Amino acid sequence: MKSIYLPILFFVTSAADAQSTNDSLFLRRLTAEVMRNSTAYENLRVLTKTIGGRLAGSPQMVKAEQWGLATMQKAGADKVWMQECQVPHWVRGGRDKASAKPIQDSKSKIGKWHRKDLAVIALGNSIGSMQPLTAQVIEVKSFDDLEEKKDSVRGKIVFYNYAFNPTFVKTFQAYADASPYRSQGPVRAARYGAAAVMVRSMSHSTDNEPHTGATRYNDSIQKIPAVAVGLKDADWLSNTLRQQKVEVTLQTFGRFLPDTTGHNIIAELRGTEFPNEYITVGGHLDSWDNCEGAHDDGAGCVQTIEILRAFKALGHQPKRTIRFVLFANEENGLRGGNKYAEEAKAKGEKHIFALESDAGGFTPRGFGITASDAAFKKIQSWQPLLAALGGGEIARGGGGADIGPLGRDGSGTVLAGLQPDSQRYFDFHHARTDVFEAVNKRELELGALNMAALIYLVDKYGL
Repeated sequence: MKSIYLPILFFVTSAADAQSTNDSLFLRRLTAEVMRNSTAYENLRVLTKTIGGRLAGSPQMVKAEQWGLATMQKAGADKVWMQECQVPHWVRGGRDKASAKPIQDSKSKIGKWHRKDLAVIALGNSIGSMQPLTAQVIEVKSFDDLEEKKDSVRGKIVFYNYAFNPTFVKTFQAYADASPYRSQGPVRAARYGAAAVMVRSMSHSTDNEPHTGATRYNDSIQKIPAVAVGLKDADWLSNTLRQQKVEVTLQTFGRFLPDTTGHNIIAELRGTEFPNEYITVGGHLDSWDNCEGAHDDGAGCVQTIEILRAFKALGHQPKRTIRFVLFANEENGLRGGNKYAEEAKAKGEKHIFALESDAGGFTPRGFGITASDAAFKKIQSWQPLLAALGGGEIARGGGGADIGPLGRDGSGTVLAGLQPDSQRYFDFHHARTDVFEAVNKRELELGALNMAALIYLVDKYGL
């Protein structure tokens, strides 16, 4: 029996080694192409510096869509098109502002002061005060604290002072922990009659830049103005409130206009063997209006285009059809991601894998994967190849907001998210500091390279 099995075992091992060598050789070619000839950084410069903030419904959204269409065509796609969807049209309407002043009484414990301007920005989707709104501030540390103080909230400005947890090494855990105060805080305070809400910015930076982001209202509860406040001013306000009462005057102008037409921008490389099996890779084209949206998510968009460009430059023809998608309206509606999944389902398309980059253009560490045990194990088997490029950390759980709807239709689509080093991401996230200059060229290109490598392996071997 040994004389039969040993040669077969030797053949299988040799074939596997040869295949691994072939993959390594291709990935070396891919590395050379991306790291020597990438256009991602220049594409990001054009997107951020000539278009800027790209909030859904804005004129900049339209310009960004046209830029995306032209840039994907130039990269060499077999086909490029615009997928229409209706998007919300929230506008900031003016310069958000707030100032604090003391309420003098016999219990005051600090010296006399007159007025302090606060660094604030209205939360996305929030309703503006229009006229200046002045009210006493009440600080709450948590939703449980709000419940304990609910009888004292009416007519006041609720100040949610819930900080990022510094013990979470993975900063997206801190964001997930704190972000409910931004998304749910206004409606929960309004339930008890609050006049407005101030939320500690979703960041652990050391500056005083306020960070915006979407909030949600309940139509059955009064909609009230809501702003984020910079971290230094949040700390100052908290310290001051321990010693005396404070009132804040704030003024915001946010409002909704009627929904308008936006588009997902989609490019395609047609598969040679399994053209009816689809792999999607993408990022979201929209950003908040107060920044250039370089890390969030210009980086993901230009990395997506770079994968397309690099494959074409190498003459690589995929087995399966690869779609490169610049999604519309992730920030305050997710209309683009929902539309993409709805149309895929309506057409009966088989989507086997989707990868999103929406965590900034920082040094890649690996990927988060949402998949069956068998598919996850297969992706894990490629860890040595990915580790050689810096992206060898393969973790359970991942994807992205835009590709999430593909994973919720019961079709079994495997979802993945690029996971860069996250330590600086929330210094910039949704703040005016999210600009082109905050992105490092080499880190951006390494992210594109690792995404391209994973797409290559999924396409070649399937899941």
